[in-house]
Amino acid sequence: MSSVDQAIQNQLENVQKRSGKSLTQLEAFVRKSGLSKHGEIRDLLKRELGMGHGDANLIATQYLKAGAGPAPSAPGGDVLDEIYSGAKSELRPIHESVMSAIAKLGEFEIAPKKGYVSLRRKKQFAMLGPGTKGRVELGLNMKGIAATERLIAQPAGGMCQYKVFLTKKSEVDRELIGWIKTAFDTAGS
Repeated sequence: MSSVDQAIQNQLENVQKRSGKSLTQLEAFVRKSGLSKHGEIRDLLKRELGMGHGDANLIATQYLKAGAGPAPSAPGGDVLDEIYSGAKSELRPIHESVMSAIAKLGEFEIAPKKGYVSLRRKKQFAMLGPGTKGRVELGLNMKGIAATERLIAQPAGGMCQYKVFLTKKSEVDRELIGWIKTAFDTAGS
């Protein structure tokens, strides 16, 4: 099982603990609502069960992927298979290496998006996905860290304050993990 699959499994277990409902009960709840669109299901879970955005997003994704409801509008299959398809497939080992390092820091949520994954605790601490020019882009949310040639400050108002570009697994080093840990810790639990 990849580190991403393990993180998703951990999040599913945590959703069940936090909600007090099994996956079967959550599926039945969504089915009973009659909703068929991802966003509607996600918003229902947030509104009616008080789930956080990442948890609700994951349950909506799992519900639709399992065929419990209508098929999602995006092509089926593992979200990472879609994100890292074609020429971007060679970047997936870098993604897995980053996720493996993050998984050692503690609990967090993975919210798959169209071209990347959002990583959250109380708030988003990172975004990870393939970028342009044959590299993986890691966006980090943290403040008070001096930018470097490698840790590139982003314009104010964006989704992340910093970005790091990765072209090989060896770049998932102590320095990078330190920045990730800072972002992870400031995002709360």
